[in-house]
Amino acid sequence: MIVVDDLGWTDTGVYQSSFYRTPAIDRLAASGVRFTEFYTASPVCSPTRASLMTGRHPARLHLTNWIGGEQHGLLTQADYLRALPLEEVTIGEALRDAGYRTGYIGKWHLGEGARLPIDQGFGFSFAVNHAGQPGSYFPPYRNPGWALTDVPDLEDDPPGSYLTDRLTDEAISFLATEGDQPFFLVLSHYAVHTPLEAKPGMIAGYTAAAEALGDPGEAGFEAEHDAITKLRQDHPTYAAMIESTDESVARILEALDRLALADNTVVIFLSDNGGLSTLMRRSPNMATANRPLRAGKGWLYEGGIRAPLIIRWPGVTTPGAVAAGLAMTTDLYPTLLEMAGQSLDPARHLDGASLAPTLRGGVASIHDTLFWHFPHYHGSGNRPGAAMRVGDWKLIEWFESGEVELYDLAADLGERDDLATTQPDRAAAMQQRLAAWRAAVDARMPTPR
Repeated sequence: MIVVDDLGWTDTGVYQSSFYRTPAIDRLAASGVRFTEFYTASPVCSPTRASLMTGRHPARLHLTNWIGGEQHGLLTQADYLRALPLEEVTIGEALRDAGYRTGYIGKWHLGEGARLPIDQGFGFSFAVNHAGQPGSYFPPYRNPGWALTDVPDLEDDPPGSYLTDRLTDEAISFLATEGDQPFFLVLSHYAVHTPLEAKPGMIAGYTAAAEALGDPGEAGFEAEHDAITKLRQDHPTYAAMIESTDESVARILEALDRLALADNTVVIFLSDNGGLSTLMRRSPNMATANRPLRAGKGWLYEGGIRAPLIIRWPGVTTPGAVAAGLAMTTDLYPTLLEMAGQSLDPARHLDGASLAPTLRGGVASIHDTLFWHFPHYHGSGNRPGAAMRVGDWKLIEWFESGEVELYDLAADLGERDDLATTQPDRAAAMQQRLAAWRAAVDARMPTPR
């Protein structure tokens, strides 16, 4: 399972980017199934990653914010767990107990100390720091002012090394370990999260392309509530980071072929939330653009929660197939268990459903309804809120005011035409259902200051 950090829905060629070059990811999609309506369980990393590890919704886990994201506004943010509880049975533990050799490489951001992957079912762990980003992508991979971001296990790397490459080196070494034992490996890239740093030679290859696009001026940005959203993909450094990530995918696929593992190894590729396009003010850190989707990371609009998902299951998936049904990160845990011939715990796995029927081509959609709960402020300008999708209809509720927005995504993917006032009955019914779901999962709410 290759997890990319902050990769937007439209940040690869196969998902319609014309600026970024991703031939390996595009080839992976051509050999497997590409999901077009896959969602992360949160618009930020830690909650989504908790849902990947447990198959449980962040609201049910009470791990609803990125760990360390302490912000307050008109409301005091909801209390949340600062680590994934050890009593949760992770997918690493489930597959380890089923006889799998397990490994975790890269970003974790689900706790520190005795709450790292090695404590949560992964027998091999490498380059896992205590934060949500690396200190740097170049040796010694440190930020002198933020020790939590220092990346361990790479102290001897020579100048010129690059973090994305080094994580891939270790992943290939894990794959090449001799033995007949089945394996489960999570390659969790720090890329393409800030700091935006890439190989100079690669950056140069995109600088000319960006300059050829010309200066978009004010047309390159739009207001998003009190924040601002970038509208065009043209960041050379970010593009180079994506290219390095694509090279990583190419090397992993080549290693599987070389080691004669490709025919019986499932490959899953996804992002943990939407692309970073929206901030409180214009900044060089506005990495990408998610159009036609609205806003980006940190927001409950489509740009913050819709993400790429590609799955290649040899002998099962139809090469080049496209799955248009609703899916969420909570679904990957039960999917992996079914692939491995294991059973779900019905008392714990209440939020996800196996995507295996969809991957086999027999079921178009596993879900009719999806929910999100993000009772926090975020540096992107987002305010506490929640959302739900029922079929093509999507409701967003803002906790500060209680106001709602209603969109028909089939006709309005960019969420521009708010229908809450013209369809008040539908909006009210969805809001009531969203409140009932929050009560059912014991979701924590923000409080007045």
